[in-house]
Amino acid sequence: MHVWRGTRGGRFTVSPLLALVLAVAGCAAPDHPAGGGTGSPAPTSTSVQGDRGAPENPAEPVPEWVDVPTIGAHSSLIPLGLNEDGTVAVPSVQRPMQAGWYRHGPVPGEVGPAVVLGHVNGDGRDGIFARLHELGRGDDIRVGRDDGTVVRFRVTRVSQVPKERFPSDRVYGDTADPELRLITCGGEYDEDAESYRDNVIVYAERPPARGH
Repeated sequence: MHVWRGTRGGRFTVSPLLALVLAVAGCAAPDHPAGGGTGSPAPTSTSVQGDRGAPENPAEPVPEWVDVPTIGAHSSLIPLGLNEDGTVAVPSVQRPMQAGWYRHGPVPGEVGPAVVLGHVNGDGRDGIFARLHELGRGDDIRVGRDDGTVVRFRVTRVSQVPKERFPSDRVYGDTADPELRLITCGGEYDEDAESYRDNVIVYAERPPARGH
């Protein structure tokens, strides 16, 4: 199955074919199945303490924050790597307003699909991406980097898909230009699988330079 699964414990499992490919964010179990507005705290894995999150190329800048004005979402960005068991380290569900970027992928603003993850809920409250599904074509996303630049993206598509049909090629496939993906959980919560059934995926591209 070509998908990471968000779980109650904040960990993911992955197909061997995608062992080094990031996918969806895990979220806490909701008190109410619909809406994903609240959640119960759960143990979770976090990125390695003291790892500032240098990208694969040390010459590249490091993203520091993400801002999505339309839904009032603003967060610093912590680096997310892989745990020893091959699962991705995600922001703690006890800090649901914290977003993270996958440091083994492209840096936002560099060529390729950069990935930012956030919870839909956790610790009994909304997460940073609780309203991600409300975004629409043309909405702005900004990412600030440690070199002082602010990279602007424009939403081109918002999709909610069942996890068993996660569009890996579309999300992670090579792109000719810098692109951005924001990903969280969505849909109903499956108690048996301890996972949300869907993912909400926002696709964004850099707008054309002025005068073009």
